Amino acid sequence: MLTLHDIQQAAARLRGQVLETPCVESRTLSEVCGAQVFLKFENLQFTASFKERGACNKLAQLTPEERARGVIAMSAGNHAQGVAFHAQRLGIRAVIVMPRFTPGVKVARTRSFGAEVVLHGDTLDAARAHAQSLAAEQQLVFVHPYDDEAIMAGQGTLALEMLAQQPTIDTLVVPVGGGGLIGGVATAAKALRPDVQVLGVQTMRFPGVFNALTGSALPQGDSTIAEGIAVSGPGAHCLPAIRAHVDEVLLVDEGDVEQAIVMLLEIEKTLAEGAGAAALGALLRQRARFAGRKVGLVLSGGNIDPLLLAAIIGRGMVRSGRLVRLVVSTRDVPGSLARITALVAEAGANVQEIHHQRAFTPLAGQYVDIELVLQTRDSAHVQELLATLAAQGLRARLLAQG
Repeated sequence: MLTLHDIQQAAARLRGQVLETPCVESRTLSEVCGAQVFLKFENLQFTASFKERGACNKLAQLTPEERARGVIAMSAGNHAQGVAFHAQRLGIRAVIVMPRFTPGVKVARTRSFGAEVVLHGDTLDAARAHAQSLAAEQQLVFVHPYDDEAIMAGQGTLALEMLAQQPTIDTLVVPVGGGGLIGGVATAAKALRPDVQVLGVQTMRFPGVFNALTGSALPQGDSTIAEGIAVSGPGAHCLPAIRAHVDEVLLVDEGDVEQAIVMLLEIEKTLAEGAGAAALGALLRQRARFAGRKVGLVLSGGNIDPLLLAAIIGRGMVRSGRLVRLVVSTRDVPGSLARITALVAEAGANVQEIHHQRAFTPLAGQYVDIELVLQTRDSAHVQELLATLAAQGLRARLLAQG
């Protein structure tokens, strides 16, 4: 099984090849969560993900004959870019099989590193099977995204950095997909500091490792915003390390992850993808569990689709009461709309959208429902706005935000 020595050797190979990312305290998140929170910014790697570590360590150990043959990997995202970038740097041919649904921006980014991208299949399993077929046909070395001890050792190097950068950390919280990252991190952390608690985080929609550890049979969903950890089960090399060294795996829902993404943007001015924000999502969900502890969170990556990010920001504003949808019922006479918008402005809110609803309303014919989407300061401000409208004899109600 993977050892601390393997990880230390990987660290020596990676020196100067990947970024030693900062691990610093977030004072604001510490205040919000009631724990001392340290963030490991793996989203600052050149390809914006920790996956570079494992890919670089694996490729650096290939024999001259294997390098001449080339490598192949299957990935819809971060692993693809990590393998492609370091293969290009080392002068190794790289073939990357990606599912047909992979966003064009990720395909283009992977190709920009000189990789030969093959789009195949409508599922990850189909793409993986095709990659293994091509590996056999062309004698390429298959680089697995997580189920490989060289990959695990590379990922584990970030734990060496974290504990050296912040030696007082007593809890590590790590996102979990197939288990390569947490397997390496937990192996290193427990060898150096047996007292350190290592916790994994999975989404409720993809609880494969949680099920394996607890004997549960929670159902698997078909999608999650944390697609980087949307893996059905742990790797064969990963599970023994997880069983031996990981204290527990926690589950988060989609809302926890969305909230964490928005908070990292607003507070730390850093962009995390869904998987990258999952660790903070767990901390926000179970604040009492972490109270008073010194917690290191791995921000594993920052590659997120801009349209998805825009939707998450909007939903975050709704949750915090800074974007609201309400309906004001009034007589349909000249000046009604001007009066309402004037009251909204006086209350300090800003109109983002407005719509008159005359047909689809139970009101009498001479009345109209005016639906407004407003930018507000917070939930308290929303209540002040409703009170202002009521004081002027206007009937206003909030619409459901879901």
